[in-house]
Formats: sequence, C-alpha cells, structure tokens
Amino acid sequence: MERLAHNARRDAYGSKINRMHSPVLAYGVPWISILLASLTPMLPIIALAPIIPPLGYLFLLAWRMARPEVMPMWAGLPLGLFNDLFSGQPLGSSILLFSVSMVALEMVELRFPWRSFWQDWLTAAVFIPIYLSFSALFSGAEFGLERLTLLIPQVLLSVIAFPIVAKIISLFDRLRLTRVRRIG
Repeated sequence: MERLAHNARRDAYGSKINRMHSPVLAYGVPWISILLASLTPMLPIIALAPIIPPLGYLFLLAWRMARPEVMPMWAGLPLGLFNDLFSGQPLGSSILLFSVSMVALEMVELRFPWRSFWQDWLTAAVFIPIYLSFSALFSGAEFGLERLTLLIPQVLLSVIAFPIVAKIISLFDRLRLTRVRRIG
C-alpha cells in the first residue's frame, strides 16, 4: 500500500520512470501522415494548371531525411500504390517514383552521412522537379516546352513548401516519441 502511494506521488511530479514509447505511435505516425498527405488531391480545389504540391511525396522525402531508420527502403511500394490510387496518376507511376526516390535517398545518405537543413532542402529541390517531370511524363499528356512551363509554379511552390513540411514532420516526430505510462 505504501509503495502504491509512493508511485502515485512520483507520477504527480512527472517522473519518466516506468514509461515507454508507444509502438503504435512510433511506427504508425510516419505511415499515417504520408497516407493522409497523399489524400490532398481529393480536396475540392479547382485550378487551370497544376499548382498543389505533391504532399504525399514531400512527406515521404521529409520523413526519410529526418528519420531514415523509420522508413525502410521498401516503403516506396505501398505508399506509392496508395498515392497512385488517390492522385489520378496511372497505376505504378508513384510506385516507381517513390521507390526510386527511396533508393536515391539511401545513396545520398551513404555519400553524405552528415545532416543539415540546407543539404536536405537542396536534396528536395533536386528530387521534386524530377518527380514532377516524370509524373507529368507518365500521365500520358503531351510533354513539350509549353507544358513544361506549366509545371514551374508547382515546382517552385513545392520547393518553397518543403521546409514547412519538414517542420510539420519534426512536430509529428515529437508526437511519435512521446512516452506513455506503462500499465502494470
């Protein structure tokens, strides 16, 4: 009885003893956030040209750069499939592009093992135009110089939005690593 009262008193002061990370949060938050970001094409936004950044892809890049151990290399396949189902792209385009991006990010990680905000932003600024160009190519539309200029606003907005997405990912990462009280 005295021990139970002692534990209750320690917890009232915010003790971190007997607390652990929730496995559901630790493994689920990255995947769920990418899946929810892939649903943005379902928003009722009408535009004459593509302008909305591919948030599913941006979230994938941000999670992979922030926490490489959370996103395995094979994650591009299921996440790309989900993105294809809701983006309107032909089935397999996001699967291929997400998977190739995961492999390319792994090679960048091996070549430059140190981390910096500017390096991540530069890497995203290289990957995003490539992703959008190949997405436009895979969409089946005629791809000429005049169509390429239609992608410029989307590319610029996506590159500018990447630091905001990275900040959102850092907040989700903090949520992911919160400790919950172990029962028992």
